[in-house]
Amino acid sequence: MTATQSRSDDDERRLAELGYKQELARSWSGFSNFAISFTIVSILTGGLASYGIGLANGGPITMAWGWPLVSVMVLFVGLAMAELASAYPTSGGLYWWASELGGPVWGWFTGWFNLIGQIAVTAAIDYGAAIFTTAVLNVIGVDIGTDRTAIFLVFSGILVLHAVLNVIGPHLSAVINNVSAWWHVGGVALFVVVLGFGARHHQSIGFVFTKTVDNSAVGFGGVAFSFLLGLLHAQYTFTGYDASAHMSEETRDASRMAAKGIINTIVVSAVAGYLLIMAVTFAIPNLDDALDPTKNSGYPVIYILQNSLNSFWSGLLLIIAAIAQLFCGYASVTAASRMLFAFARDGAVPGSKLWATLSARRVPVNAVVFVSVFAFILLIPSMLVPAANAPTAYAAATSVATIGLYIAYGIPVLLRLLRGDRFQAGPWQLGRWYRPIGIIALIWIVLISVLFILPTDDHGYPWVDGFTWNSVNYAPITLVGVVGAIAIWWFVSARRWFTGPKRTVEEPPGAEEAPVSA
Repeated sequence: MTATQSRSDDDERRLAELGYKQELARSWSGFSNFAISFTIVSILTGGLASYGIGLANGGPITMAWGWPLVSVMVLFVGLAMAELASAYPTSGGLYWWASELGGPVWGWFTGWFNLIGQIAVTAAIDYGAAIFTTAVLNVIGVDIGTDRTAIFLVFSGILVLHAVLNVIGPHLSAVINNVSAWWHVGGVALFVVVLGFGARHHQSIGFVFTKTVDNSAVGFGGVAFSFLLGLLHAQYTFTGYDASAHMSEETRDASRMAAKGIINTIVVSAVAGYLLIMAVTFAIPNLDDALDPTKNSGYPVIYILQNSLNSFWSGLLLIIAAIAQLFCGYASVTAASRMLFAFARDGAVPGSKLWATLSARRVPVNAVVFVSVFAFILLIPSMLVPAANAPTAYAAATSVATIGLYIAYGIPVLLRLLRGDRFQAGPWQLGRWYRPIGIIALIWIVLISVLFILPTDDHGYPWVDGFTWNSVNYAPITLVGVVGAIAIWWFVSARRWFTGPKRTVEEPPGAEEAPVSA
């Protein structure tokens, strides 16, 4: 028996111990597992598309100091999650961990927070990709304009493209994500070199590390509060690394590789991302113009590239960023569909049998469609608000994604702390450090969850004169509405029938399994 075959048998044996038979194709290497999380974090996506959120809230200091602060805190969260991914290598990921450690009610709410976050992050990623793709199309002569209607149409097309590519099969997914990982590394290197040596003007070290902007329009807290709001830029970028856990059932040596995929994604993204955003920040030609919506169309990075470089280099970097963002959105649909498949496999989603159905190529096609459709619906408000507020709708989508995912990350971490020494760790473990790491991770999650539900404009607070719904951060409204419905559903109905993960091996006679269609 070969070492590879032995590891494959160990993977299937461990999966069976957790209650599932091997249904998805286990064809992914450890590098592929890292690559999908690295692709979803995508510093060329979150780091660039949401750059304006940080620049407007805190200014250059948010880039210089906010990114490393968030990177360190996210690493604590990732370490706590990696230990759980090693112990429980299933596609259900967060919700499965919560169910195992705390019971069905914890799994129910974790799963829904995770699913909401996965769909929201997919929407935000593909909308950001549409912004850059639209700019690229105009650069290469496809004159479709750069208004929000053009962006939304391109966004819709990108979602369709990602759904179709996901349907083709898991082998293609692994190949695309492997290519994407190297594309991101090479893309960041080119950004740094081109902006470092080719920009027409470079800001001083003092400008980058001390220049502040209080552009939040909130009448309290000053620059310090604005800086905290600006952390959404980096925090949103560091989302989606739970994909390594969701791909466990398709990864060889998953008990080790899923944990390593999470940690390596955070570390590599932290270092490469900092180099990227520092290169962009040093190349800002004029800060006032970079923040002026009439001159930057709401997206400062595009303004910075087009005004710091000649048309060839700015166009090339836009193309590199746009392609990276397309990779990112594709990977996000992949991970979200696997999470939905696993959640539906255990009967937690309306129409579960439909979403847990696999195609002949062992792909959850219906789950892919579900994720894509609801990602589209989430960004419809960007077409309903006044055009000037379209970037605000995008920012709200990033808030929903960040809060939803990090609450889902935090619940199993809390439950693992409560389990204490009774927790049965996997091959990758924190040992006695699990407690301080988990506590720091939870404190950070609570802090950012509060910060990112706050409006960034005074007129978004109902008690302020001049209140307008166009300035409201609809992230908390969306989350409260959806979670309220889920809570009512639990107490009225689901608590009677949702029992957490269902076994698909050695089932009692008559039990249903996830169906496979031809």
